[in-house]
Amino acid sequence: MLMPRQKTPGLTVPTLDHGTFDLSAATPERGTVICFYRGLHCPICATYLTEFQKRVADFAERGVETIAISADDQDRTRAMAEKVGATTLRFGYDLPLQVARDWGLYISTSRGKTSIGIEEPALFSEPGLFMVTPEQTLYYGSTQTMPFVRPHFSELVGALDFAIPNNYPARGEYTGAV
Repeated sequence: MLMPRQKTPGLTVPTLDHGTFDLSAATPERGTVICFYRGLHCPICATYLTEFQKRVADFAERGVETIAISADDQDRTRAMAEKVGATTLRFGYDLPLQVARDWGLYISTSRGKTSIGIEEPALFSEPGLFMVTPEQTLYYGSTQTMPFVRPHFSELVGALDFAIPNNYPARGEYTGAV
């Protein structure tokens, strides 16, 4: 389990148009929002990533970088980026499933073609949304077992508007006896 204020696992993936993304080498002012998505086969992911694309500038104004990552290959990732009209959202691909598991993501097996007629990969990760500090510690994390009911990017932007001026710490860090 990932713990707030603790170092996150490593994360290095190729991106469509921005070279290799390496979280340990990232230099954002305030952090990185990482959206792990299921893949091209998921219509809910397409809707979600469309919203993420609309918020990239809002995050950037607050010193936060953004990236969407899946285990899909380059071709499927390019198709998703085109589907959501991505112009500023970075897309990473070829996420190793062991790395997905290291991040606490759930892994699902294929159920064939989805409602939009695209074949699911044999194995793929379920969604997760994380904000990682420039020191590569976990600030915010959400993982899901299903594609439904995801955190809203507008709420995360709003949370940053409170957290930044108030130096609000990551929460959920206690690991002692209860």
